[in-house]
Amino acid sequence: MQLSHGSPEVIAEISAGLMAAAAYTSPKYLYDGLGSKLFEAICELPEYYPTRTEAAIFACHGAEMARAVGDGATLIDLGAGNCAKAASLFPLLQPAQYVPVDISRDFLAGAVAQLQQRFPHIEMTALGLDFSSGFALPDSVRAGRRVFFYPGSSIGNFSPDHAITFLRGLRLNAGADGGLLIGVDLIKDHTVLDAAYDDALGVTGAFNLNMLRHLNHLIGSDFDVEQWKHIAFFNPEFSRIEMHLEARCGLTVRWPGGERSFARGERIHTEDSYKYTRQSFVNLLERAGFATTRVWTDEEQWFAVIHARVI
Repeated sequence: MQLSHGSPEVIAEISAGLMAAAAYTSPKYLYDGLGSKLFEAICELPEYYPTRTEAAIFACHGAEMARAVGDGATLIDLGAGNCAKAASLFPLLQPAQYVPVDISRDFLAGAVAQLQQRFPHIEMTALGLDFSSGFALPDSVRAGRRVFFYPGSSIGNFSPDHAITFLRGLRLNAGADGGLLIGVDLIKDHTVLDAAYDDALGVTGAFNLNMLRHLNHLIGSDFDVEQWKHIAFFNPEFSRIEMHLEARCGLTVRWPGGERSFARGERIHTEDSYKYTRQSFVNLLERAGFATTRVWTDEEQWFAVIHARVI
């Protein structure tokens, strides 16, 4: 069995999820180096509409967004990945400082190094950390007008109650003159949603299954990827896409300090992606202490980009 490379807190969190009555893991563990690259590939798939739909909204309404945000802000990019979405807006937003934040530290460092060459006039401060449970910004982040950039509908990974708590934390970090520019996936035909998370090429399946390799690295477990399969579907009761890994046969997974037996067909719940109506998300922002200033959508009303300011 391999040695674990996770912190005691990470090992405890993962172990607790695996040992729960209905096993689960946090979606943040989907994003190791390979997972981040697989997600980049997902964004290029014809079934995965969020990336291209959001990009079209930015292309059509970017100048309006820039006027709403104002130039010279500190742009804090949550879940920055390869930083491409924020970089596409740099000519319009003209941030004084760019602060990309991502759990995949090495992947982020490489992306920022390339980006700094393209935009040497913008101060860049990369933060490799897990922001899902809240975080404090270091002194290296300017205390002036802070605008959080959270594209890609990643807010959907949080339950609505958790999303409100998370957004309240952003409001406090943003300061009195700060704000938020966020992408939100809207409710649509279920067949479109299901295909986006279970593509014909199986890239999303590989992305989900890769998390088992990541867990092996983090906690020293002995998951065999070939014994599991990817499951994804829209759950209308909770208005969310669910992703699971399902055991193909009866098996036992072991790691230092624990083990769990899974029956054939038993699942590990790996990710949720909640979908909203335009109004329901505006209501959520208001409950979190933001005032909505502008909402931009595509013609089919599949996706929304919202700018909100601190009340």
